[in-house]
Amino acid sequence: MRLNPVLAVLALLIVPLTALCAPFAYVQNEKSGTVSVIDTANDEVVVEIKAGDKPRGAALSADGRWLFVSDQPNNVLVKVDTETREVAGKIELGESPEGVSSSPDGKWIAAASEISNAVNFIDAVSGKKQFAVKTRGKNPEHAVFSPDGKWMFVSAEDADSVDIIDVKRRKQVAAVKVGDRPRGIAFRPDGKVAYVACEIASTVYAIDVDKRSVIKQIKTGNFANGVTMAPDGKRVFISNGKDGTVSVIDTGTHEILANIPVGKRPWNMAITADGRKLYVANGRSNSVTVIDAVELRALSEVKVGEMPWGVVIK
Repeated sequence: MRLNPVLAVLALLIVPLTALCAPFAYVQNEKSGTVSVIDTANDEVVVEIKAGDKPRGAALSADGRWLFVSDQPNNVLVKVDTETREVAGKIELGESPEGVSSSPDGKWIAAASEISNAVNFIDAVSGKKQFAVKTRGKNPEHAVFSPDGKWMFVSAEDADSVDIIDVKRRKQVAAVKVGDRPRGIAFRPDGKVAYVACEIASTVYAIDVDKRSVIKQIKTGNFANGVTMAPDGKRVFISNGKDGTVSVIDTGTHEILANIPVGKRPWNMAITADGRKLYVANGRSNSVTVIDAVELRALSEVKVGEMPWGVVIK
């Protein structure tokens, strides 16, 4: 059977056009109880989704279909359908959930619960909580998987160390001492080094993952907080809450390449898969600053909901 020439041409065009579609950035606004959805093609908010009373951490499923958002006062994960942009369900967690992450293999969604001092592991397919791992650090905020999925690094507000969970064994196996109040965490893509921002110390700690030891302390701006790694692993971005800046660190030399002005109280961030644009949640400006992650300069500021806590992109 011969294929219609017109249909053949259309078939060739559809794939490239789909591939060129820009992703969406999802911004959790804790005071307005919404998620602002930004089209990264034009950096405009296209919709606001109601997502509990105080959304904080968030993570996307491997296929990008589901957005899991922690609703802190209600002790649940809100499951949002990114196609219909409606809430599809809620998952019971421990008390005061904050940071949320997804495992590299797409199997797990993890949520740190502050008052419970634990990390909850949810089956990403069934949406059911499977188990929780207690942490030594008090008030865990971020829980991040290593690129190979073997380890989870957990930061806690009332601590001066990073807890390490063996995911397969489902238990904490080590802790690495850092500065006061560790916050954001990001791994280099090869999984050999993790970067942890410590807010009170205003310092970023580079940790050798295999040796479980600090290899470098890097002074950034005041109240270092969020941490985001470039996809190629050559740069890591740090938000400085008191300064209203984002520091850019060369992961090869551990030198600061730039300090980029953003909005008030920058918090958590996300970068596009191509590594070209960084989105920074400005908690006290009710905005997201879009940064050119190649040329290291601010491009625009997008108004979102009240007190944005973080951003996720798929």
